[in-house]
Amino acid sequence: MALSRPALITLTALAPVSWGTTYAVTTQFLPPDRPLFTALVRALPAGLLLLALARVLPRGAWWWKAAVLGALNIGAFFPLLFLSAYRLPGGLAAVVGSAGPLFVAGLSVLLLGQRPSARTLATGAVAAFGVSLVVLKAAGSLDTLGLLAAVASTASMSTGTVLTQRWGRPEGVGPLALTGWQLTAGGLLIAPLAFLVEGAPPALDGAAVGGYLYLAVANTALAYWLWFRGIGRMTATQVTFLGPLSPLTAAVVGWAALGQALTAVQLVGMGLAFGATVAGQFITRPPRKPGPAGRDVRGAAVGVRDGALRR
Repeated sequence: MALSRPALITLTALAPVSWGTTYAVTTQFLPPDRPLFTALVRALPAGLLLLALARVLPRGAWWWKAAVLGALNIGAFFPLLFLSAYRLPGGLAAVVGSAGPLFVAGLSVLLLGQRPSARTLATGAVAAFGVSLVVLKAAGSLDTLGLLAAVASTASMSTGTVLTQRWGRPEGVGPLALTGWQLTAGGLLIAPLAFLVEGAPPALDGAAVGGYLYLAVANTALAYWLWFRGIGRMTATQVTFLGPLSPLTAAVVGWAALGQALTAVQLVGMGLAFGATVAGQFITRPPRKPGPAGRDVRGAAVGVRDGALRR
């Protein structure tokens, strides 16, 4: 059954909303200082679960495509994100991450042949500025490695988002299988790194087991399925403009569940970021310049290409 546009946007938005709860769950329930183990537990069990449900493996070129997407969206993104969060002060990692729409706009020129409009760039700048008002706090000198990790994590996820839309899905393969491929590939990439850097898994109590179950099932398997499903039906720009909902959710959870106060400046920032998120859903795919015989500049039939992206 085809979803209406508001329903599609709402379901896709549940992914970054879920990711916004990660900080609270991690700090309240999980063992400290185990970011790679946490990334592994989030990715690999979720991927194997979705593979078991979908019962479809990649074929042909999709073995390497799934590995590339899994590395970009999961395997590289998770460790880089945690590294930046541990080393950067005052939520700066979240600010860099909120610049995702600007990264996607630039990558869409290279990989999709789409030039960003002035409206796209302005809306992306407003989203990043709004998030900065919510999460930035006074801090000392910046950590170069942390800043590079934050930029790399945003670039990795943005590239994966654009490539996911460019490549679409194999005929007869749904978003459940595609998500399972990527989570499994990403988890297998993280596994040796986690054991080499952090050693044996930590001892887990009941709260930690519950926290990891939530991260693996709701926060990762379900959330990434909704995310990649949205990418297949919306433009990359529209999907990535939902990203600022993650730090906004983290701020709301911190206020409601952890007793963290929200200042007037933060509330203004939340309004700006949320407004930019809504405005981003009305930015449509720019028209492509037609080539010979009704084909676009990359040599793919326009009708076939657009139809594949909407599947």
